[in-house]
Amino acid sequence: MAARRKKKAKRRPARKAAAANVVVGSKVKEAIKANGIRCSGDLVDALNDHVHGVLKAAVGRAKANKRGTVRPQDL
Repeated sequence: MAARRKKKAKRRPARKAAAANVVVGSKVKEAIKANGIRCSGDLVDALNDHVHGVLKAAVGRAKANKRGTVRPQDL
């Protein structure tokens, strides 16, 4: 009997490392829909990336001010 060959797992296309979601997609879409307009499928990802950038800048400002707490004014 011939030996069975293992199937190779299909590789997914390379994507940039997705940051953890900090925005709730359904709530974003709900807020936009409430204004009578549609949103694109990649809006939530773009918003998530933007929020990560804002948070990173806020953390940097808190550290520059020698604080261990991010405050609203850091935004």
